[in-house]
Amino acid sequence: MNGTDNGDGPSSPRKTGSVKWFDPVKGFGFIVADGGGPDILLHVNVLRNFGQNSISDGAEIEVLVQETARGLQATEVISINIAADPTHPGMEELGDISAAQIASLPLEPARVKWFDKLKGFGFANVFGRAQDVFLHIEVLRNSGFAEVIPGEAIAVRVHDGKRGRMAVQIAPWEAALLTPA
Repeated sequence: MNGTDNGDGPSSPRKTGSVKWFDPVKGFGFIVADGGGPDILLHVNVLRNFGQNSISDGAEIEVLVQETARGLQATEVISINIAADPTHPGMEELGDISAAQIASLPLEPARVKWFDKLKGFGFANVFGRAQDVFLHIEVLRNSGFAEVIPGEAIAVRVHDGKRGRMAVQIAPWEAALLTPA
């Protein structure tokens, strides 16, 4: 029911808010709307249609919602705020790179090689490049991802850090296709 909505009906109004919690194992979570009101159910299939398998708690999100017999449910993800914050805990490895410098880096298509959530890191391969890219869990969380799985297609902004190439921001894979080279 993602038809047009003039704002008068309950069919598909836009809502912005933050993720209260999301469990990729259970396949769902909830969003707290900015203006208050009931929690909004976010199903993993709706998130996958946006190009992500997970989302971090507290991530800012904009969705289309539908009222159902059980309450509000997200039907489409419009956007997830992926603003990088190099002062976020765990981001010391980035050194003196600013948010503006991060935003100026190109988004490159990549595939997750492996990621261990308990260890808090993993690696990805950028298409057409031999060197692995380090993925830190705080970069994932700061980019709105709770986790990534091996083989998952993502887009990354890469910085040459003290220990080699590392992702400083992660986005859905399709974002790399929309960014001019």
